[in-house]
Amino acid sequence: MYTETAIFDLLLPGDSHSLKQKRSYVRPIIAMLKKFDVSVAEVGLHDLHGRAQIGVAVVAAEASQARAVVDTCENQVAGRPEIELLSVKRRLYGDDD
Repeated sequence: MYTETAIFDLLLPGDSHSLKQKRSYVRPIIAMLKKFDVSVAEVGLHDLHGRAQIGVAVVAAEASQARAVVDTCENQVAGRPEIELLSVKRRLYGDDD
């Protein structure tokens, strides 16, 4: 069994000056990622309106399966024109960990 996690660090558009505006960008991203059968949540930078961190996690029988799902999630987030993906921190956990 393998688990892969990723944290996406996002720069939100300049009009994101309130929690309500921030949510209007973060919620659709989270909803889109849930379609890939991953666990997903906003995991950091809660106090900054122009930034967000979204975490995803997937469990799979093979490491390649876990990587493929997180690769897809990363590509989907990076392809969103309204936000900028600043960085991605990924980690793969296996039976040895």
